[in-house]
Amino acid sequence: MVDFHHGLVLVTGPTGSGKSTTLAALIDAINQHQRKHIITIEEPIEFLHKDKKSMVIQREVGAHTGSFSRALRAAVRQDPDVILVGELRDRETMQQALEAAEMGFLVFGTLHTNSAAKTVDRVVDMFPVGRQPGTRLSLASSLRGVVAQLLLRTADGQGRVAVHEVLHTSTAAANIIREGTTAKLYSLIQSGRGQGMQTMDQGLMAAIRAKKITADEAWRKAEDKTSFEQLLKKPLSS
Repeated sequence: MVDFHHGLVLVTGPTGSGKSTTLAALIDAINQHQRKHIITIEEPIEFLHKDKKSMVIQREVGAHTGSFSRALRAAVRQDPDVILVGELRDRETMQQALEAAEMGFLVFGTLHTNSAAKTVDRVVDMFPVGRQPGTRLSLASSLRGVVAQLLLRTADGQGRVAVHEVLHTSTAAANIIREGTTAKLYSLIQSGRGQGMQTMDQGLMAAIRAKKITADEAWRKAEDKTSFEQLLKKPLSS
């Protein structure tokens, strides 16, 4: 997710799922290994980034700027390589993020959704019906990936562990987004493990096999509980 030169990468999940931590890790990976100009827009700033190979400018909504959309508009004028938007919470900010991604910037942002399909639907639903076909076209061309994550109790009850659904936007995924048939994304992701993709249910099963979480904890968060129950009946070594 950090090697793209432009486009939109979305990290999603409910409040408290560790989205900010994941975004900070992505920014730090770029900062350590690439010479980039990075601007982050956050509310609040949770992780301070010192310049390494990259130059990182951090702005806080409420302290340095009045809103995410205003800060994003100003950031584009400074011609950075990477822009992080802490929350894509409204139509104006989302529109600007899509435009920035299409202009050649690499944009990271977050949404409170639990899967790649729900993320695509959420973006499209931010816009009036008459603008939704154009939004699908824009998203199909600019979206590079979605990482949906949950934080679950560890099997020993002593901490929490992140489980992820990962979508890399292929030509097939872009076609699905463009056509508005987002329900098909699940099976596309499910069959794309060779390309580094996995559904949340596949991630949950992997965490069970690694003895990181219990089967009961995983079942509570499974997307397709009927299919997940069938998977649980199979030997964990299979």
